[in-house]
Amino acid sequence: MFGRRGVAVALSSLALVGSSVVWAPAGQAHESEHVLCAGSSTSMYDPPLTLESRSTRVRTQASYECTAKPGRTVPATGYLEGVSPSASCITLDSPHLKEFVHYADGRRSLIVYNSGTSVRVAGVLVVRLSGRVVEGRGEGLPAQRIVPALPGGLPTECLSSGLRGSSGVAALEIGL
Repeated sequence: MFGRRGVAVALSSLALVGSSVVWAPAGQAHESEHVLCAGSSTSMYDPPLTLESRSTRVRTQASYECTAKPGRTVPATGYLEGVSPSASCITLDSPHLKEFVHYADGRRSLIVYNSGTSVRVAGVLVVRLSGRVVEGRGEGLPAQRIVPALPGGLPTECLSSGLRGSSGVAALEIGL
């Protein structure tokens, strides 16, 4: 399928960009800390997404493998919640979302996303959120989350009862 292959290409490209970053000495880690995470993501929408744009509460659970230093990966979990004032099966506009990331090494990041774009290609909704880390690992740095999300049901649900959720691979980058 084009959608799954496109997801693989996008994540591979993101991993390549992340692996080519020049790492700062420990004394400069706060200013230039770069974290690259990839994993799975499952979202729920309330009310369900339809073709009509409306205010929608978004809740997402994520499971990541993160690289915060060269050659060292750390498992992490993420919980994202908030509201998109104008969401539909076609778009997710002007989201006001927060993501709480908990790393297995005991550290945390709180990310506030204040902008987002989305596009639907071949039945896959690709969502890109942009924001900033406001607390914890990477504090003050920009953050970006990209999710090519497959619907949790048939695409025709957008025409009837609405799309209650979606799942897909997620890429999170802190310190772009």
